[in-house]
Amino acid sequence: MSERFAKKWESRKDGTSFVDNIRAVVSPPPPLKPRMDYAIKRLNLQIHKLDQAADRFSQKDKTLFGKIVAAYETHDTARANIYANELAEVRKMEKIVMNARLALDQVMLRLQTVTEFGDIVSTLGPAIGVLRTVSAGLVGVLPEAENELGDIGNMLSGLMFDVGQSSGLNLNFNSVNEDTAKILTEAATVAEQRVNSNFPDLPSGLSANLAKGKSTN
Repeated sequence: MSERFAKKWESRKDGTSFVDNIRAVVSPPPPLKPRMDYAIKRLNLQIHKLDQAADRFSQKDKTLFGKIVAAYETHDTARANIYANELAEVRKMEKIVMNARLALDQVMLRLQTVTEFGDIVSTLGPAIGVLRTVSAGLVGVLPEAENELGDIGNMLSGLMFDVGQSSGLNLNFNSVNEDTAKILTEAATVAEQRVNSNFPDLPSGLSANLAKGKSTN
């Protein structure tokens, strides 16, 4: 870790100019590391809540699947189709939560490896983009997580602004957008693979319902 970064990262040190000292007394900039640590702590809590939500959806998935099979075995196709449509919606939400969880894992990993000013700028930009996208995707699924992730994104935006002011580094938004898209694409790909491997198939006569539900996601 560079000396200049360490000073901004942990706290202000001696050796600043008189004007800087006066400015610091009037409006002292908070050290970066505690703010980053707090953002990571809040993000970790949201990941834990997503895990809990995924468990709830998974349990509901198993229950509905059992009801579908039971209805199908008694030739109650109408009831089986009702359950199949409900299961399609549950699996859509499971996929959204799984996708969000995987994307936030990538953000968490990047935030925990920041060591330089340049790392902060190149890391926070994509992280903020991912948080905003994930937050928007959770609308109607987990409203509390949506709001919390929005707040964390705003916190990281303020942190990135302060870093830019302190370091004079410019943000390459083309690179930021590319990194954001890469994180989201990788998460979506893995989520799709897990959906296909984890979810049992319905009887052939009802599989069209789930296919329709997946196609609207």
